[in-house]
Amino acid sequence: MLKNIAIAVVVLIAAVLVFAATRPDNFRVERATSVKAPPEKIFPLITDLHSWGAWSPWEKKDPAMKRTYSGAPSGKGAVYAWEGNSKVGEGRMEITDVTPPSKVTIKLDFVKPMEGHNIAEFKLEPKGDSTNVTWTMYGPTAYVAKVMGIFVSMDEMIGKEFETGLANLRTVAEK
Repeated sequence: MLKNIAIAVVVLIAAVLVFAATRPDNFRVERATSVKAPPEKIFPLITDLHSWGAWSPWEKKDPAMKRTYSGAPSGKGAVYAWEGNSKVGEGRMEITDVTPPSKVTIKLDFVKPMEGHNIAEFKLEPKGDSTNVTWTMYGPTAYVAKVMGIFVSMDEMIGKEFETGLANLRTVAEK
């Protein structure tokens, strides 16, 4: 009987690993909200990385987080690096492209808790007296993330953080 249980466990683990290998090689998480403010008021809150403390959901997870700013003061070339607790990890982001006041592209390099290299984009589209703000992150999915993705939804996990961040951004921009 013990032998049958061991075989079943090995087969189950093999099935999970094979299934993980069939998962997509890339991921994409996207959320959007409407902000009652013009793009010109929202855009600087994104392109000035010093402003992220007022709205980024990760800033609140570790008040003792070590932050380093370098490169341009804002916009293309602005760099923000962080080292924090297990909730925020360690990484670096750099604004690589801006199209005022409608698009910001950011290169994200995560070091901890798991290495990852992704792109984040913010798109701002005016709609009457409001602006639709879309926050997207995409990149390659490492094999370990494919295995984790069987049990935990990356879209739900990161999507909730994006929803919180967009709500915070809306609050700050509408003041």
